[in-house]
Amino acid sequence: MTTSLADHLRSLPDESLAALLQLRPDLVVPVPADVSALAIRAQSRVSVARALDGLDQFTLQILDAARLTRSPDDATTATDTVLAMATSGPQPPAPTAVRAAVGRLRALFLLYGPEHALQVLPAVDEVSPYPAGLGRPAAELDPRTAALCADPAKLRRTVLAAPPSARAILDRLAAGPPVGSVPPGALQAPPLGAADPVLSDPTNGGAPTGSPVRWLVDNRLLVPATTGSSTASGTVELPREVGLLLRRDSGPLGPLRTSPPPVAATPREPKAVDSAGAGQAMEVVRNTEGLLEQLADEPAPVLRSGGIGVRDLRRLARTAGLDEPSTALLLEVAYAAGLLGELEMPGATTGRYGADQQVLPTGGYEVWRAGSLAQRWEQLARAWLTMTRQVGLVGRRDERDRPIAALSSEAERASVPATRRAVLGVLADLEPATAPTPEEVQELLDWRAPRRSRGRDAAHREVLAEAAQLGVTGLGALTSYGRLLLGDLTSTDERGDDPLGVHADVESGDPSSAARALDALLPAPVDHFLVQADLTVVVPGPPEPALAVELEAMTELESAGGASVHRVTTASVRRALDSGYTADDLHDVFRRRSRTPVPQGLTYLIDDVARKHGGLRVGLAGAYLRSDDETLISEVLADRRLESVALRRLAPTVLCTQYQVGRLLGALRDAGYAPVQEDGTGSTVLARPRIRRAPPRVSVTTRPIDPLAAPKLPMPRLLGVVEHIRRGDAAARAARRAPAVVRGGAPGLGGGPVPAHTHSEALAVLQQAVRDKALVWVGYVDAHGATASRLLKPVSIGAGYLRAEDERTEMLHTFALHRITAAVVAD
Repeated sequence: MTTSLADHLRSLPDESLAALLQLRPDLVVPVPADVSALAIRAQSRVSVARALDGLDQFTLQILDAARLTRSPDDATTATDTVLAMATSGPQPPAPTAVRAAVGRLRALFLLYGPEHALQVLPAVDEVSPYPAGLGRPAAELDPRTAALCADPAKLRRTVLAAPPSARAILDRLAAGPPVGSVPPGALQAPPLGAADPVLSDPTNGGAPTGSPVRWLVDNRLLVPATTGSSTASGTVELPREVGLLLRRDSGPLGPLRTSPPPVAATPREPKAVDSAGAGQAMEVVRNTEGLLEQLADEPAPVLRSGGIGVRDLRRLARTAGLDEPSTALLLEVAYAAGLLGELEMPGATTGRYGADQQVLPTGGYEVWRAGSLAQRWEQLARAWLTMTRQVGLVGRRDERDRPIAALSSEAERASVPATRRAVLGVLADLEPATAPTPEEVQELLDWRAPRRSRGRDAAHREVLAEAAQLGVTGLGALTSYGRLLLGDLTSTDERGDDPLGVHADVESGDPSSAARALDALLPAPVDHFLVQADLTVVVPGPPEPALAVELEAMTELESAGGASVHRVTTASVRRALDSGYTADDLHDVFRRRSRTPVPQGLTYLIDDVARKHGGLRVGLAGAYLRSDDETLISEVLADRRLESVALRRLAPTVLCTQYQVGRLLGALRDAGYAPVQEDGTGSTVLARPRIRRAPPRVSVTTRPIDPLAAPKLPMPRLLGVVEHIRRGDAAARAARRAPAVVRGGAPGLGGGPVPAHTHSEALAVLQQAVRDKALVWVGYVDAHGATASRLLKPVSIGAGYLRAEDERTEMLHTFALHRITAAVVAD
């Protein structure tokens, strides 16, 4: 079979062979040496399974029809025979659809050969042993069952005589798969209707009512699986002939559907879908920024096994006002986007964690914050689509009954990106703003790729829930900007001209089409606010980055959303003064940014806090405290709230303590004073917080969207691969025609080896070939002691080595002259 397929591949033109490699890109990883190696790889179990995984339900059913209609003599079928079986049901598909499915199978070389003698790759039967869910023929299972199936009338009477419970088993196995397991005692119990007494046995259903499986086995409608001479393995199989009889109403292949199942949901208003998604996108960006700020202020330690502990996850969720699954999702997405990372903290181990790493924002977080809201969301959404993390596993138990932590390696699943793309692809192929139910999405996935979607209902529901939380979908439908983002990623993945992602996102800094579409839906960033008499500041939209920095320094956030509310307090003004603002700077900011008159109370608050600010000076003693106001110094010394720092007077205006500056500053501020720190020259030390960042991390968006898929090459490169395969095939054929003396031996008259050339003769042939630039067959002994031969074009001889160009690979090689055994000029 391998030789037959190889010969068929050799007869194809280069364009057809390149089309096969384009449809099955795994065949070129690595590039096959010749056509025979390509044929072997195309028939391998793994490659065939990959090809079958991408087929829809109807095409797989047509492949099953080809398998069922194979001739027992030469194992071939014909397109007309397949068409006859496919159209034999009560609702036959159109013949053009059947022929198109056969064409897809032939393009993938799951079927090959002429239309009147099609052959199925043997590995198809290995990957899927039961075509159309039907069992093996009765002749392969049991001679007595084969005799029953040879009499159609008797077989029909036996099936009609089956008791209701036995008939239910037959109908279940006829729907596929045809193999079922039975309780240990089911095959030993008497059949239904037997008079033998049976003791109550839970494995037989409790009361001694008899076994329907035993009835079916005794009447040759089921065959027990055999293990050597034993037939009590607990597995039974439905013969193919019985299954075909039970499918007489639906057809041998079952119900055939040439198109995906329809969606009953009516399309929603596109504007409502986009508005809902855009609102959720704003919340995602805001919550992500809040979580990262929390981690910047209080980094989370890394567990011994990796990831963030349950306590830290709960702390972050409680502070951000989110539930734990949503918090885990945002943390995973931020980590995948390169906004979070681990920072080594030598000597910071604790008994509970035992780790010397902490999770905190990376340097890329500052760049991300400076972008527009739409660009920030796009970076998060791209990371979610590309990351190989199944967030739904966080909080569940692993095989060792331990909880899976966020950011831990246990949540890694390489197939998740393809699952996300498949689910969103279903939504993208529907009419815009159509919101199918999760059950309808699952039905569409079962038709589009039944082998991939089998048993993955929970993962598909997780994708829909995460897409809604991230704002990719709105009201259950794919948003317009989500459709553009998915199309951009899919086109990049299918283009395949940059499989390693080296040139990703470097062509320009312009926003993508998805970011521009989302930007049009979001409220425009504002550069102003409204100050009210109660010292609240209302920002009527998302603030510009510069305004956001000023608000963070001068106010306290009270409520967030499309319009946020902040409040100016004594503590916030003091924090702004500590970070380097002066009273005049604060007055200027409020006067410049506010669209309403600045309340007089705000002006008084700033002036009052600024007047007290810096009245006390702190330095090193441990720490000292000085002030030009002797009365204030005396008040501080007598304040009982400061007894813990043990102040003592050095001079009428100077106090000192044994404790460090930070503790003294904190104690004074807790007692209601407003000190500032000074250095050795008396200059004020600004109290800007020290920002720690984790090392930069590369975002997962630079990787291919499906890490399990082979890179897709453009057609010019595929044609180059075909040329390489053709050249290797020609060289392999030529190698088989190499002279016997070069191969080191050949059968002679007496069956012994033919003497090889002497070494001096071989050197003379090579020297003449260098002068004539002729091709030479060279026999040599490799480093492992094995003899080999190559067709070479010698370039030079010197210093004990031969440099020659391999005719097959067109590459220069160097051979030690003492390893060369023979040389013969090629014909």
